[in-house]
Amino acid sequence: MKKVIYALLFGVMPSIVCGQENQTEYNFLRLPVSAHAGALGGENITIIEDDPSLIFSNPALAASVTDQTVGLNYMNYMSGVSFASGSYTKVLSQKSTLSGGIRYINYGSMKETDASGTQLGTFSANEFSLEGTMAYQLARNIVGGITTKYVYSHIADYTSMAVGVDLGINWYMPNREWSLSIVAKNLGGEIKAYHDDFGKMPFDLQMGVSKTFQALPVRVSATLVDMTHYGYRFANHICLGADILFSESIWAGLGYNFRRAEEMQTGEGDEESAHGAGLSFGAGLNLERFRLNVAYGKYHVSSHSLIVNLGYSF
Repeated sequence: MKKVIYALLFGVMPSIVCGQENQTEYNFLRLPVSAHAGALGGENITIIEDDPSLIFSNPALAASVTDQTVGLNYMNYMSGVSFASGSYTKVLSQKSTLSGGIRYINYGSMKETDASGTQLGTFSANEFSLEGTMAYQLARNIVGGITTKYVYSHIADYTSMAVGVDLGINWYMPNREWSLSIVAKNLGGEIKAYHDDFGKMPFDLQMGVSKTFQALPVRVSATLVDMTHYGYRFANHICLGADILFSESIWAGLGYNFRRAEEMQTGEGDEESAHGAGLSFGAGLNLERFRLNVAYGKYHVSSHSLIVNLGYSF
């Protein structure tokens, strides 16, 4: 059965970052929740919007979400695999905001076989993360945030559990429309392993910047990801994005993720191609109470993905 688990981990579950020396567990935590961030290359920790899905990218961004806002999110990761999440945000005071959320991924039903390939039956697999977020204004234009999470994974008769923390800080200059952030994601570790060996959380240290131009309704963003690993070229640490702000309510964006494009290349020589992986785009409508954001991207070599976010403020 252990071979079945490893085949699932490396074939179906979200792939690990290239260049890391060791495998990590709970890699569904790497998948983008926010369609806006997804449109801008899949990684963004700096855009300031009234968007509850951005809390999953950077806990400090909870400070920009309206009081009593519910967010529902869905992504078709690949055929037969669905990724969903939700959140509720409550403003506690002028300086503090609290949010609760959940992420859930279902890998569907899969065949269980023995070493000779004979089918023995079927098994299912799923994972989820329960999360609580607090954002607090530390100083003028500076907000800090923390997310604590309990992570659970189930594969056939095997289970594992972990606890983790995300730490984020954002510095926003509204007069000049500069936003800078640093986020440490998935600090922590397993408290119960599948077997005797305890796996690692998918830790990711990120730094980002966004700038909105006063003369043009355009915002550009750059995010550095996986900053604690240096075994691959620098360009694969970069995620770029730009969105056009048609009004306070309507946006459209485009992004490129160099690492994802390289990871998903198939073929050899002249036939080598990423088949559009790395490129993403999306658009959204954000009204006073209702929000709808949609993005397209490629997060698995076998499939294209669509991210949909719905938000409503009571």
